[in-house]
Amino acid sequence: MFEAKVYQERRKKLKETLGSGILLFLGNEESPMNYFDNVYHFRQDSTFLYFWGMDYPSLGAVIDLDEDKEILFGDELSIDMIVWMGTQPTLKDRAGKAGINEVMSYSSLHEYLAKNKKRKIHFLPPYRYENKIKLHQMLDLPIEKIEENKSAEFIKAVVAQREIKSAEEIVELDKAVSISADMHIAAMKMARPGMKESEVAARIQEVAVAAGGQLSFPIICTINGQTLHNHYHGNTIGENDLLLVDAGAETDTHYAGDLSHTFPINSKFTMKQKEIYQIALNAHNAAVEMLRPGNKMLDVHFTAARTISEGMKDLGLMKGDLDEAVRQGAHALFFQCGTGHMMGLDVHDMEDLGEQYVGYDENIKKETQLFGLKSLRLGKELKPGFVFTIEPGIYFIPELIDMWKAENRFADFINYDRVEEYKGWGGCRSEEDFLITEDGKRLLGKDVPKTIEDIEEIRSNI
Repeated sequence: MFEAKVYQERRKKLKETLGSGILLFLGNEESPMNYFDNVYHFRQDSTFLYFWGMDYPSLGAVIDLDEDKEILFGDELSIDMIVWMGTQPTLKDRAGKAGINEVMSYSSLHEYLAKNKKRKIHFLPPYRYENKIKLHQMLDLPIEKIEENKSAEFIKAVVAQREIKSAEEIVELDKAVSISADMHIAAMKMARPGMKESEVAARIQEVAVAAGGQLSFPIICTINGQTLHNHYHGNTIGENDLLLVDAGAETDTHYAGDLSHTFPINSKFTMKQKEIYQIALNAHNAAVEMLRPGNKMLDVHFTAARTISEGMKDLGLMKGDLDEAVRQGAHALFFQCGTGHMMGLDVHDMEDLGEQYVGYDENIKKETQLFGLKSLRLGKELKPGFVFTIEPGIYFIPELIDMWKAENRFADFINYDRVEEYKGWGGCRSEEDFLITEDGKRLLGKDVPKTIEDIEEIRSNI
């Protein structure tokens, strides 16, 4: 938790941005795994954390813009809770650490909103069902009408604040990314033929927890890197395999890191592995070179796509006019996802608020081209204070190859006979996290080996 003045200044800025009405914030509840008292690890809503700093369940808050009031709603622990959870600070004491002076019981929130139901009540789109139910009950809104009644004005104001990271946030993000780097280096140093993917995944998680935090998302640790979100860890690792690791740490303040690295289980890449890996790395480096204020992330993505296409053409997998191939989306046979996404209190920062507000704006709208652009979460102009990932990759997905080949799709740009030779190759990516500065960019956290030479050196010394 930061100093109280940080949260006070954040709320003050929000009040100055919005006009009138009531801003409603709903915190998260405990979520049972399989029965009421056996709960998942609690994770507070990130916007609630950002403005109120309160990392506890069963809380709500309002900012009354017309009366200039800030009220936290919650209940003190009962004696039953203290028996099971131990002595805790009072809610009023906790509130004071976030600069909150007025605290009311949680039931009072319903009463407060009912009393003011004729006024404009702004709320953010809920992603948890219990908060949908609360909005239904508190605002007398049908569940199916909640989405259309969300406040675009409120969303835009929150995004405008959260997308520009402050100095204290950048310290936490550097910490999160450095822990994430340690997780990846640990994986590189321990993975051996005959191990299960789960053994490497367990070591990765150990590093995150030992640093005092948690994972920022479920670990991807797989010999089947062509599956973009592969959370299965049951395969045995072979000596000729590549292992793709995508994992990040979340600090105790809930700021996230997100890194990906791919390395050979043998001490050296095979020639075929090396050729494809280097093309992906070239795309990564070309994207990084474009990071500066004023450049559009959409153009950064096209640069990565064009670089991959050039490499594929050099290997005989693509052909023809590459500018036209990228314009039509032919490169997406190999590069199906986007080049990066915002990062902060969420590993995909503010994604719950809507990509049209977070990754795009009035000037740059999201395109719906199959793969690639459809999955590009960030396309708008880069500004100082933005924190995001760079993660182009190459993926040979047999089912996608078979489908496009059967349809003869992009036959002017793809040499399917040559592609057939790579159907079992798998997938690879290198992912790093960057901050846009006033005059360029800065890599966050510790560096992790990503060149072929550096990876082979670390793999040769295990």
